Amino acid sequence: MNLKECYISFGGDYDEVLGRLRREQTVQKFVYKFLDDKSFFQFETSMENKEYEEALRAVHTLKGICQNLSFSRLYESSSLVTNALKENDYDKAIEMMPQLSEDYHQIIHSVEEYKNSKEE
Repeated sequence: MNLKECYISFGGDYDEVLGRLRREQTVQKFVYKFLDDKSFFQFETSMENKEYEEALRAVHTLKGICQNLSFSRLYESSSLVTNALKENDYDKAIEMMPQLSEDYHQIIHSVEEYKNSKEE
């Protein structure tokens, strides 16, 4: 699997991110850093604790990262959750969490698979 195939597998826009960051090595570096980002977990924990302002901050951060890395599918789901929290529609945000989680974990799975294939 190459990096473009990795992006395709999780609904990202490889050509867009490459146009922004210019070099595949730079894209790869930031994609790997995403594996260590804690925004998603901060969001989940904050939602569980009904700390909605903190949840909004975390999911908004996640949305920004996704926009910068052209993680299109996760950007869309995080954007919808961000909007729901901004509107204080916590039930709607909770309803959208499974999709957000699925999109997030698809990226993590694909990036780890890509990274492992590079190490072989």
